[in-house]
Amino acid sequence: MQRMFAVSAAALALMTAAAPVMAQTPDSPRAEHMAHHQMGTLLTLSETAEVRSTPDVAFITFGVVTEAKTADEAMKLNAQKMNSVFAAVKAQGIADKHVQTTGLSLNAVYDYPQNGGTPTLRGYQASNRISVRVEEVKKLGSAIDAVVKAGINQIDGISFGLKDPSAAEDKARIEATKTLMARAELYAKSLGKTVKRIKSLNENAAMSAPPPMPMVRAMAMKAESDTAIAAGEVSTAMTLNAEFVLE
Repeated sequence: MQRMFAVSAAALALMTAAAPVMAQTPDSPRAEHMAHHQMGTLLTLSETAEVRSTPDVAFITFGVVTEAKTADEAMKLNAQKMNSVFAAVKAQGIADKHVQTTGLSLNAVYDYPQNGGTPTLRGYQASNRISVRVEEVKKLGSAIDAVVKAGINQIDGISFGLKDPSAAEDKARIEATKTLMARAELYAKSLGKTVKRIKSLNENAAMSAPPPMPMVRAMAMKAESDTAIAAGEVSTAMTLNAEFVLE
């Protein structure tokens, strides 16, 4: 009997010792209250800062469209003109790595009678398009004139950018951060609290340029001066999302 009593007393002592630990497990209301108190009030803010810069690089897409009675003739005629275009691009000092073919197609061309009769094959149309990166924006006009004279008859669009956007991105980051901190301080003050720390911070970057120039049909001609091009500005935007702890 005495041995059984000793075992029961030991078990009771073990349960009593474990009780405070169980009362503070993460799932208990007391632990949740303590965690919430330690975390403080969470404030989530988002801010986008925009920096405008003068572009220092341009991208232009253009090509040659040719038609002939046969597919072979259409492709040969197109190749002859494109060889002249590539030579003109190189003569402008544009490196080979900045020239890329973006489209090559060959299609049959039909004439459709107005009375709804059977279409008749007129010939074939070949198209070859390339994209060129122009490192000196001020030379863009003369480069366009050169390739038009060489034989291109399609200009699909022009866009502008920055060779190295990191400086503009850093400036946008700083501006967005300053605004975020000022707003967090404002909210904290209005609530009678202070900004204790930043719990999380992430960013999203974006760059936009003037809309590409619309597709135009180019005509070979002898220009008195270089084609006028207005580069405008490009916009570098940085969006920061932050979580602040207020106490």
